[in-house]
Amino acid sequence: MKSSQLARGFQACPDTISSNKQTTLDRLNAIETLVKQSVHINTLEPNFTTYKHQACHIPDEDTTSPGPNESPAYFAWRTENKYTPGQIIDLSLKSIKPSPFNPRYFYLKSSISELAVNLSKQGQQQAIHVIPDQKIPGTFFVSDGGRRIRALKATNKESVRAIVIDLPIGIESYKLGYDLNVQRDSQTIFDNAIVWQRFLNEKRFHNQRELAEHLGIDESTVAVALGISKLPEFVMLEMMTRSDRFGSNMAYHVARYFSEKGTDCTLRLINKIINDGLSTRQVADIVKGRAIPSEKLKPLRRQRYTQRLEIKVDGETLGDLKSYSDDRLELKLRGLTRNKRDKLLSQIEAILMPKTEDLKSDLNTIDV
Repeated sequence: MKSSQLARGFQACPDTISSNKQTTLDRLNAIETLVKQSVHINTLEPNFTTYKHQACHIPDEDTTSPGPNESPAYFAWRTENKYTPGQIIDLSLKSIKPSPFNPRYFYLKSSISELAVNLSKQGQQQAIHVIPDQKIPGTFFVSDGGRRIRALKATNKESVRAIVIDLPIGIESYKLGYDLNVQRDSQTIFDNAIVWQRFLNEKRFHNQRELAEHLGIDESTVAVALGISKLPEFVMLEMMTRSDRFGSNMAYHVARYFSEKGTDCTLRLINKIINDGLSTRQVADIVKGRAIPSEKLKPLRRQRYTQRLEIKVDGETLGDLKSYSDDRLELKLRGLTRNKRDKLLSQIEAILMPKTEDLKSDLNTIDV
C-alpha cells in the first residue's frame, strides 16, 4: 500500500463544515484495506501504554514517522502505545464510552437482545471503530459500533475488538457514523430528528440548510426530521416498534397531529395506523380533518385474550403466555436467571425459524 493510501485512511480533518460526502467513507475504505492485510489481534495492556508483541505487518510502510496528513495527536498516541494504523486490538469494555456525536439516539431493547444472542453464538465478527480521548488517557469514544458495545455488555463480555482511528470527535465523526448507518439502512428518521435538532440548538450549524449541505441531502429531508423532533421520545418509540409502518412522511403527519391534538389522541392514531393499515394519504386526511365519520378515531380498548397459560417453575409463578383472537402472542416472564433467559431465547429462535412447524405445539416444548 502506498503511503498516500494510508494517509487517506487516517488523516485528521478539521472539525469544520464540508460538503464533500465521500471524505469519511474514503477514510473508512482505507481502514478496511489495512484490516484485510492484518491477521493478528493484539490486546491492549491495562496501563494503555504498551501492546503485546505480534504487531500487524503492513508492507512497505514506515509507521515510525507520521503520515503526510496524520494528526500530531494521533501520531503521538500510536507511537506511545506502539500501535500500527489498522491494527485490530482487544480493548476493555470499561474503557469505551459513547460519543457525544453518535448519529444513533435510540437503541431498541429487542434489537440489542437479538444481537446479543448472535454474538454469544458467533462471536464478534466485525471490529468497532474508536477514537482516543486525548483528555482522559486510556479511554476511547465509539465512532462506529454502539449497538455492538451494548450487546457485548448484555452478554457479560469484558472486551471488544476495535480499530483505533485518526478522527476528531465532532461533526466529522458524526458524519462518518451517519454515512455508515445510511449504507446499512440502520439510520432512522427518529435518530435524525433528535440529533439534528440538538445540533441546531447547540449552534453547530446556523440553519437547516447548512446542516443539509454538510450531510449531502435535501433541505426538505432535514425539515421533515425537525418537524418530527417535536414529538415526545416515548411516542417516537411507539412508532419505532413498527418501523415498517412509519416512514418519514407518516411520522411527519403524526407529528403534525400531535401539535394539534396532544398525546392521547396521537397514541390512538398510531394504534389505528398499525391495526387498520392506514395509508399515508388517509393519515394526512385525518390530520387535515377530512376523515369520514367511520374513520374517526375510537378510544383505545384493552383487548381481551382468548387463552392464558400460567408458567410456573418449582411452584413459583414467573409469568404467563397469552394468545389473542388475531395472530398475536404475548409472553411475559420475570425472575429468570440469565442462563435460563438465554436458553429460552435460543429455543424460541429455533422454533420460529422453520416455516413447516406448528408454532402452538412447539411452544409447549419450551423448557424454562
